[in-house]
Amino acid sequence: MRHLLFALLLLAGLARAELPETDWLDLMPPEDRQALEEMPDISHDSPEGNSLFYGTNGLRQQNPDLPAVMYSSKTVPELDGKAVRLGGYPVPLESDAQGNSTLFFLVPYPGACIHVPPPPPNQLVLVHYPSGLRLDDIYAPLWVSGKLRVESVSNELADAAYAMDAREVRAVTDEDLD
Repeated sequence: MRHLLFALLLLAGLARAELPETDWLDLMPPEDRQALEEMPDISHDSPEGNSLFYGTNGLRQQNPDLPAVMYSSKTVPELDGKAVRLGGYPVPLESDAQGNSTLFFLVPYPGACIHVPPPPPNQLVLVHYPSGLRLDDIYAPLWVSGKLRVESVSNELADAAYAMDAREVRAVTDEDLD
C-alpha cells in the first residue's frame, strides 16, 4: 500500500511538472533562422512616437526596407500538435465578463505592436485561454503551455502562423530567472 501511495504521489508530481522551454527560434525553419541571423540589428528601444513602426496597423506594420524574413509565415511542421512552453508577452484581443484575457497573441518581445518592428507571422502565436488571465501589464512576461498548432490566423491586427489552446498561463517569476 505504501508503494502505491508513493507511486501516485510521484505521478501527480510529474503531471504538474512544467514542459521544457521552447525557444522562439525553434518556430522558424532553418532558412528563416539563417536569414534572421544574417540581417542587421534593428533598434527595439526607440520612443513610441518617433518610430517608422508607430501607427494604427498594429502587428501588421511593414517597412519595405526590411528583408522578407521579417514577414515570413514559414513554419516547422514537426511542431504541429507538440506540447510546448513558450515565454513571451501578451497582446490582448478578447476578454471575458470579468475582464480576464481569454484570447491574445503571444509575441517574443515587449512592445511588439507599438513602437518596434513587429515579429514575423512565424513568431506570433494566437493563444486561446478560456480560463482567462488578468493582464495588468502587457510588458510583464508570461509562460504559456499547451499544444502548438501550425495554423494560419489572420485578423485586423496581425497574421500568425501558429495557434495554441493553452492549458496553463502564468506570470514569469524571479525564481524562473535564476
